[in-house]
Parts: sequence; C-alpha cells; structure tokens
Amino acid sequence: MLSLTVGQRLKSTVCTTEIMVIVAPGDEIDLTCGGAPMTDGEVNGAADVNPEHAEGSTIGKRYVSQEGDVELLCVKPGEGSLAVADTPLKLKDSKKLPKTD
Repeated sequence: MLSLTVGQRLKSTVCTTEIMVIVAPGDEIDLTCGGAPMTDGEVNGAADVNPEHAEGSTIGKRYVSQEGDVELLCVKPGEGSLAVADTPLKLKDSKKLPKTD
C-alpha cells in the first residue's frame, strides 16, 4: 500500500515503467504495474510481469482510475500495465482543441 503525493515518481518492480503522480487520493492505495507493487525506492527486478497485466504503458500518456481520484503520467514506458487494487487504469481521453480558421 502506498500513500501518493502529487509530483511523486514511482517505478515498477517488474519492468521499466516509471510514472509521475498527477492526482492523488487522500488514502493509501494498492498501486501495481505488471501485477506487482510499485515503489519509490530501489528496484530489484527479481519478478516477471504477470501475463494478465502485460498490456504495457505508453510514455506521455495519462492513466486514470474509474473514480477519477488517481491520475498518473507515464514518464518511461514498459511491458506492465497499471492498476489499482487489481482494477486496470484506463487511458485518459485527450481534449479536442478548438479549430482555428
């Protein structure tokens, strides 16, 4: 379980994914990447990505929870997909820019 703060950087323990917290809930959450907990410390890389959590993460994309209380920015891509309490995070829709004529 992690207590997230805005601007905090976290690393996956099973792949190269790194994220930055954009929106953080007030409570501790079970944030995982590739089926393994994320960390703000050293990465040992002893485990493998769980095949059920291997959709990958894309650099520059924002991932949000269904409730909208968690928003993460991927700063380094990897093989693992992001989830909170085994619920996958979804890609945040990009905003349409107004047309300029």
